[in-house]
Amino acid sequence: MTFARTTVAVLGMVALTGGMAAAQGDCAAGKTLKDGVLTIATGNPAYFPWVIDDDPAGGKGFEAAVAYEVAARMGFAADKVEWTSTSFDQAIQPGPKNFDLNLQQFSITAERDQMIDFSDPYYTAAQAVLVRQPTVDAGAEPTIASLKSLKWGAAAGTTAPALIASLIGPEADPLLYDDTADTSEALKAGQIDATLMDLPTALYTSAVLLDDGVVLGQFASGSEPSDQFGLVFEEGNPLRDCANEALAAMVADGKLAEIEAEWLQQATGVPVVE
Repeated sequence: MTFARTTVAVLGMVALTGGMAAAQGDCAAGKTLKDGVLTIATGNPAYFPWVIDDDPAGGKGFEAAVAYEVAARMGFAADKVEWTSTSFDQAIQPGPKNFDLNLQQFSITAERDQMIDFSDPYYTAAQAVLVRQPTVDAGAEPTIASLKSLKWGAAAGTTAPALIASLIGPEADPLLYDDTADTSEALKAGQIDATLMDLPTALYTSAVLLDDGVVLGQFASGSEPSDQFGLVFEEGNPLRDCANEALAAMVADGKLAEIEAEWLQQATGVPVVE
């Protein structure tokens, strides 16, 4: 290829990329809470590995990195992104929102979708079994047969109870708690033997919140039903379509996979449940 033809090809790619960015910027124009600014919400606190050092504005951590990449592809530079916080429950209740989009590991469910709008998935979570060392010492193994006999617990407002029922089918119904923090405390107190969390959260909980936590095993991310995370929008918010365009482009060019590889590398030594 001659220099002239190479130059034309490069300029064509630049023009195409610029055109795509402009189109996505046009998509979001006039649809944000603040003109020219994208307001993104997450939890308070926001935890590793989703956000590093509880500082989403730093752009470090899987969800912080996804948020800035989506924003950029929608036409918002980093200095045009503002962060706010909501509780998990506040974000999925119907009604006006104080954010344009929200991400804090919201599993996409039909029930929630009746109150708010979800984007296309940005992460499919591998589910992991979290126990304590005494449970392992008592003979628990990463097999369905072994897991069925354990005493399970889960947060009532999450998808964990349904996933426990479908993936494991324990002999006794799981005990239900208000949130994942209470579930972790129940595990620590010996009220339950095991709980189910997405793998990154299970790894964090076992290493930081429990003195003797063990990630006993994981279900492959393709296990049915899968637990997929989506961006949350107020019902009917037209920005969802713009975000979906950005996510589709991130999937197509490999950027979403790159972000996942950087921030959510699965730890070695966590066996797949059989």
